Amino acid sequence: MLSIIVAVAENNAIGKDNDLIWYISDDLKRFKKLTTGHTIVMGRKTFESLPNGALPNRENVVISHDQNLQIHKVKMMHSLEEVIKEYGESSEEVFVIGGGSIYEKLLPFAQKIYLTKVHASFDADVFFPEIYQDDWRVLTEEHHQKSKKNHFDFSFIDLERK
Repeated sequence: MLSIIVAVAENNAIGKDNDLIWYISDDLKRFKKLTTGHTIVMGRKTFESLPNGALPNRENVVISHDQNLQIHKVKMMHSLEEVIKEYGESSEEVFVIGGGSIYEKLLPFAQKIYLTKVHASFDADVFFPEIYQDDWRVLTEEHHQKSKKNHFDFSFIDLERK
């Protein structure tokens, strides 16, 4: 089963210059808690943005059209069709972690979205596709105020496809 995990600003911004735009400690902790022990799927640019390479205690899958690209400790896939075929009907929860074009192409196949909504707008060059509320049911929603470790107000919203 494909699930999407993403932090999105009010204007759907998710990144700029291949980096995160904000710092929310609780979001990073939630990401680690949810994805540890699972497979994570990402595009090459998202992988390159990770500060220490492959994320530990997870099977890292990188999608790249470059058939010759090999990355240490990473399973390579060369098309979205390959990802959908291998993980789309899996009983295991597989997390799609970005970037923008990967989210856009795999959103129609996702059964869940673990959304962190950052209550601010940002200048960005990568955006998350529109989520059509008619397609999704809210499972849980938690609001959090900014603090020393969380620089913005935010909400955790878990969605399930109807």
